[in-house]
Amino acid sequence: MLGQSLFLTIYILTIAFILGAIFGSFINCMAWRIANGESVTKGRSHCAVCGHPLGALDLVPIFSYIFLQGKCRYCGKKISPRYMIIELVMAVAFVAVVVRFDVTFEAMRYLVLICILMGLSLVDLDKYIIPDRFIIAGIVWWAVTLPLMEEPWQMQLKLGLIGAFAIAGGMLVLSLLFDKVMHKESLGGGDIKLFFMTGLYIGPWIGLFNLILACIAGIVFVIVLKQKKIPFGPAISLATFFSILFGCEVVNWYFTLL
Repeated sequence: MLGQSLFLTIYILTIAFILGAIFGSFINCMAWRIANGESVTKGRSHCAVCGHPLGALDLVPIFSYIFLQGKCRYCGKKISPRYMIIELVMAVAFVAVVVRFDVTFEAMRYLVLICILMGLSLVDLDKYIIPDRFIIAGIVWWAVTLPLMEEPWQMQLKLGLIGAFAIAGGMLVLSLLFDKVMHKESLGGGDIKLFFMTGLYIGPWIGLFNLILACIAGIVFVIVLKQKKIPFGPAISLATFFSILFGCEVVNWYFTLL
Protein backbone atom coordinates (compact mmCIF):
# COMPACT_ATOMS: atom_id res chain seq x y z
CA MET A 1 0.00 0.00 0.00
CA LEU A 2 3.05 2.25 0.14
CA GLY A 3 2.69 3.09 -3.56
CA GLN A 4 -0.73 4.63 -3.05
CA SER A 5 -1.49 8.20 -2.05
CA LEU A 6 -1.85 8.86 1.66
CA PHE A 7 -5.51 9.82 1.24
CA LEU A 8 -6.34 6.61 -0.65
CA THR A 9 -4.48 4.50 1.92
CA ILE A 10 -6.35 6.11 4.82
CA TYR A 11 -9.64 5.68 2.96
CA ILE A 12 -9.05 1.97 2.28
CA LEU A 13 -7.94 1.28 5.86
CA THR A 14 -10.94 3.17 7.23
CA ILE A 15 -13.28 1.04 5.11
CA ALA A 16 -11.45 -2.08 6.31
CA PHE A 17 -11.86 -0.96 9.94
CA ILE A 18 -15.58 -0.31 9.51
CA LEU A 19 -16.17 -3.62 7.72
CA GLY A 20 -14.21 -5.46 10.41
CA ALA A 21 -16.36 -3.93 13.14
CA ILE A 22 -19.56 -4.79 11.25
CA PHE A 23 -18.51 -8.38 10.67
CA GLY A 24 -17.36 -8.59 14.29
CA SER A 25 -20.85 -7.60 15.41
CA PHE A 26 -22.47 -10.15 13.11
CA ILE A 27 -20.12 -12.96 14.17
CA ASN A 28 -20.74 -12.17 17.84
CA CYS A 29 -24.47 -12.50 17.29
CA MET A 30 -24.11 -15.65 15.19
CA ALA A 31 -21.79 -17.35 17.70
CA TRP A 32 -24.09 -16.49 20.62
CA ARG A 33 -27.09 -17.95 18.79
CA ILE A 34 -25.23 -21.14 17.89
CA ALA A 35 -23.99 -21.56 21.47
CA ASN A 36 -27.51 -21.02 22.83
CA GLY A 37 -29.33 -23.18 20.30
CA GLU A 38 -31.05 -20.35 18.44
CA SER A 39 -31.51 -20.03 14.68
CA VAL A 40 -28.82 -18.01 12.95
CA THR A 41 -31.04 -16.96 10.06
CA LYS A 42 -34.38 -16.30 11.79
CA GLY A 43 -35.46 -13.66 14.29
CA ARG A 44 -34.22 -10.16 15.09
CA SER A 45 -31.28 -9.39 17.32
CA HIS A 46 -32.41 -9.07 20.93
CA CYS A 47 -31.13 -8.36 24.41
CA ALA A 48 -29.65 -11.52 25.94
CA VAL A 49 -31.24 -10.63 29.31
CA CYS A 50 -34.75 -9.25 28.66
CA GLY A 51 -35.20 -10.53 25.11
CA HIS A 52 -36.37 -7.15 23.76
CA PRO A 53 -35.68 -6.75 20.01
CA LEU A 54 -32.87 -4.30 19.33
CA GLY A 55 -33.33 -1.22 17.17
CA ALA A 56 -30.94 0.28 14.63
CA LEU A 57 -29.37 2.61 17.22
CA ASP A 58 -28.60 -0.39 19.44
CA LEU A 59 -26.67 -2.19 16.71
CA VAL A 60 -24.03 0.32 15.64
CA PRO A 61 -20.72 -1.53 16.17
CA ILE A 62 -18.53 -0.13 18.98
CA PHE A 63 -20.42 3.17 19.31
CA SER A 64 -23.71 1.73 20.56
CA TYR A 65 -21.93 0.07 23.48
CA ILE A 66 -20.11 3.31 24.33
CA PHE A 67 -23.14 5.61 24.06
CA LEU A 68 -25.37 3.20 26.00
CA GLN A 69 -22.62 2.92 28.65
CA GLY A 70 -22.62 -0.85 28.34
CA LYS A 71 -26.28 -1.23 29.33
CA CYS A 72 -29.42 -2.41 27.57
CA ARG A 73 -31.60 0.53 26.52
CA TYR A 74 -34.75 -1.36 27.54
CA CYS A 75 -34.02 -3.23 30.78
CA GLY A 76 -30.94 -1.39 31.98
CA LYS A 77 -28.96 -4.56 32.58
CA LYS A 78 -25.25 -4.60 31.83
CA ILE A 79 -24.14 -5.84 28.42
CA SER A 80 -21.03 -7.99 28.26
CA PRO A 81 -18.00 -5.96 27.09
CA ARG A 82 -17.17 -8.94 24.90
CA TYR A 83 -19.35 -7.47 22.15
CA MET A 84 -17.39 -4.25 21.81
CA ILE A 85 -14.05 -6.02 22.31
CA ILE A 86 -14.71 -8.48 19.49
CA GLU A 87 -15.85 -5.66 17.21
CA LEU A 88 -12.62 -3.78 17.91
CA VAL A 89 -10.48 -6.89 17.50
CA MET A 90 -12.08 -7.72 14.16
CA ALA A 91 -11.72 -4.12 12.99
CA VAL A 92 -8.00 -4.14 13.78
CA ALA A 93 -7.59 -7.61 12.26
CA PHE A 94 -9.19 -6.47 8.98
CA VAL A 95 -6.86 -3.47 8.85
CA ALA A 96 -3.83 -5.68 9.54
CA VAL A 97 -4.74 -8.08 6.73
CA VAL A 98 -5.28 -5.25 4.22
CA VAL A 99 -1.97 -3.64 5.23
CA ARG A 100 -0.23 -7.00 4.74
CA PHE A 101 -1.88 -8.12 1.49
CA ASP A 102 -3.34 -4.89 0.04
CA VAL A 103 -6.70 -4.97 -1.75
CA THR A 104 -6.30 -8.39 -3.36
CA PHE A 105 -8.08 -11.73 -3.64
CA GLU A 106 -5.54 -13.07 -1.14
CA ALA A 107 -6.65 -10.46 1.39
CA MET A 108 -10.29 -11.38 0.75
CA ARG A 109 -9.47 -15.06 1.30
CA TYR A 110 -7.90 -14.39 4.68
CA LEU A 111 -10.57 -11.91 5.80
CA VAL A 112 -13.24 -14.57 5.39
CA LEU A 113 -11.03 -17.13 7.12
CA ILE A 114 -10.56 -14.77 10.06
CA CYS A 115 -14.34 -14.40 10.35
CA ILE A 116 -14.69 -18.20 10.44
CA LEU A 117 -11.94 -18.51 13.05
CA MET A 118 -13.50 -15.83 15.25
CA GLY A 119 -16.91 -17.49 15.07
CA LEU A 120 -15.68 -20.93 16.07
CA SER A 121 -13.47 -19.45 18.79
CA LEU A 122 -16.42 -17.68 20.43
CA VAL A 123 -18.52 -20.85 20.39
CA ASP A 124 -15.58 -22.85 21.75
CA LEU A 125 -15.14 -20.35 24.58
CA ASP A 126 -18.81 -20.72 25.54
CA LYS A 127 -19.40 -24.43 24.97
CA TYR A 128 -15.99 -26.14 24.66
CA ILE A 129 -16.94 -27.36 21.21
CA ILE A 130 -16.05 -26.42 17.63
CA PRO A 131 -19.10 -26.97 15.41
CA ASP A 132 -18.34 -28.83 12.18
CA ARG A 133 -20.14 -26.15 10.18
CA PHE A 134 -17.19 -23.78 10.72
CA ILE A 135 -14.66 -26.39 9.63
CA ILE A 136 -16.69 -27.22 6.53
CA ALA A 137 -17.08 -23.52 5.69
CA GLY A 138 -13.32 -23.04 5.97
CA ILE A 139 -12.55 -26.01 3.73
CA VAL A 140 -15.11 -24.98 1.10
CA TRP A 141 -13.83 -21.39 1.08
CA TRP A 142 -10.25 -22.62 0.62
CA ALA A 143 -11.29 -24.76 -2.34
CA VAL A 144 -13.36 -21.96 -3.91
CA THR A 145 -10.50 -19.45 -3.71
CA LEU A 146 -7.78 -21.75 -5.10
CA PRO A 147 -8.09 -20.39 -8.67
CA LEU A 148 -8.07 -16.77 -7.46
CA MET A 149 -4.57 -16.79 -5.97
CA GLU A 150 -1.39 -15.84 -7.84
CA GLU A 151 0.27 -19.18 -7.11
CA PRO A 152 -0.87 -22.03 -9.42
CA TRP A 153 -3.80 -23.87 -7.89
CA GLN A 154 -2.08 -27.24 -8.38
CA MET A 155 0.81 -26.18 -6.13
CA GLN A 156 -1.58 -24.71 -3.57
CA LEU A 157 -3.58 -27.92 -3.57
CA LYS A 158 -0.48 -30.04 -3.07
CA LEU A 159 1.05 -27.94 -0.28
CA GLY A 160 -2.32 -27.40 1.38
CA LEU A 161 -3.11 -31.11 1.57
CA ILE A 162 0.40 -31.93 2.80
CA GLY A 163 0.12 -29.27 5.50
CA ALA A 164 -3.37 -30.34 6.53
CA PHE A 165 -2.68 -34.07 6.77
CA ALA A 166 0.82 -33.69 8.24
CA ILE A 167 -0.13 -31.35 11.08
CA ALA A 168 -3.60 -32.75 11.85
CA GLY A 169 -2.46 -36.36 11.39
CA GLY A 170 0.57 -35.85 13.61
CA MET A 171 -1.52 -34.24 16.31
CA LEU A 172 -4.08 -37.05 16.08
CA VAL A 173 -1.40 -39.72 16.60
CA LEU A 174 0.19 -37.84 19.49
CA SER A 175 -3.14 -37.21 21.19
CA LEU A 176 -4.16 -40.87 20.91
CA LEU A 177 -0.85 -41.96 22.44
CA PHE A 178 -1.15 -39.39 25.22
CA ASP A 179 -4.76 -40.40 25.89
CA LYS A 180 -3.72 -44.04 26.22
CA VAL A 181 -0.86 -43.27 28.60
CA MET A 182 -2.63 -40.64 30.74
CA HIS A 183 -6.12 -42.20 30.52
CA LYS A 184 -7.74 -38.84 29.73
CA GLU A 185 -8.52 -36.76 26.67
CA SER A 186 -5.67 -34.46 25.68
CA LEU A 187 -6.98 -32.88 22.49
CA GLY A 188 -10.56 -32.69 21.23
CA GLY A 189 -11.61 -33.86 17.80
CA GLY A 190 -12.66 -30.33 16.90
CA ASP A 191 -9.13 -29.04 17.55
CA ILE A 192 -7.63 -31.66 15.22
CA LYS A 193 -10.17 -30.78 12.53
CA LEU A 194 -9.26 -27.12 13.00
CA PHE A 195 -5.56 -27.90 12.51
CA PHE A 196 -6.54 -29.71 9.31
CA MET A 197 -8.58 -26.79 8.01
CA THR A 198 -5.96 -24.14 8.80
CA GLY A 199 -3.22 -26.36 7.38
CA LEU A 200 -4.91 -26.13 3.99
CA TYR A 201 -4.34 -22.38 3.93
CA ILE A 202 -0.79 -22.18 5.25
CA GLY A 203 0.90 -25.41 4.14
CA PRO A 204 3.37 -27.65 6.00
CA TRP A 205 6.18 -25.33 7.08
CA ILE A 206 4.09 -22.38 8.22
CA GLY A 207 1.70 -25.00 9.61
CA LEU A 208 4.47 -26.27 11.88
CA PHE A 209 5.19 -22.71 12.99
CA ASN A 210 1.47 -22.30 13.59
CA LEU A 211 1.41 -25.42 15.76
CA ILE A 212 4.24 -24.08 17.93
CA LEU A 213 2.51 -20.70 18.26
CA ALA A 214 -0.79 -22.36 19.17
CA CYS A 215 0.86 -24.34 21.97
CA ILE A 216 2.50 -21.20 23.32
CA ALA A 217 -0.80 -19.31 23.14
CA GLY A 218 -2.55 -22.17 24.92
CA ILE A 219 -0.03 -22.07 27.76
CA VAL A 220 -0.45 -18.31 28.06
CA PHE A 221 -4.24 -18.71 28.21
CA VAL A 222 -3.89 -21.27 31.00
CA ILE A 223 -1.66 -18.93 33.00
CA VAL A 224 -3.81 -15.81 32.43
CA LEU A 225 -7.18 -17.49 32.94
CA LYS A 226 -5.86 -19.64 35.81
CA GLN A 227 -7.81 -22.69 34.64
CA LYS A 228 -6.63 -26.25 34.25
CA LYS A 229 -8.80 -26.72 31.17
CA ILE A 230 -9.29 -24.17 28.41
CA PRO A 231 -10.77 -24.35 24.92
CA PHE A 232 -7.89 -24.76 22.48
CA GLY A 233 -9.76 -23.37 19.45
CA PRO A 234 -9.09 -19.70 20.28
CA ALA A 235 -5.37 -20.43 20.72
CA ILE A 236 -5.20 -22.16 17.33
CA SER A 237 -7.14 -19.32 15.72
CA LEU A 238 -4.92 -16.63 17.23
CA ALA A 239 -1.80 -18.51 16.14
CA THR A 240 -3.21 -18.89 12.63
CA PHE A 241 -3.84 -15.16 12.39
CA PHE A 242 -0.22 -14.35 13.23
CA SER A 243 1.00 -17.17 11.00
CA ILE A 244 -0.89 -15.64 8.08
CA LEU A 245 0.65 -12.24 8.71
CA PHE A 246 4.22 -13.18 9.64
CA GLY A 247 4.65 -16.93 9.16
CA CYS A 248 6.27 -16.74 5.73
CA GLU A 249 8.94 -14.28 6.90
CA VAL A 250 9.66 -16.28 10.07
CA VAL A 251 10.00 -19.57 8.19
CA ASN A 252 12.23 -17.99 5.52
CA TRP A 253 14.40 -16.44 8.23
CA TYR A 254 14.71 -19.81 9.94
CA PHE A 255 15.83 -21.54 6.75
CA THR A 256 18.55 -18.93 6.24
CA LEU A 257 20.08 -20.12 9.52
CA LEU A 258 20.46 -23.70 8.27
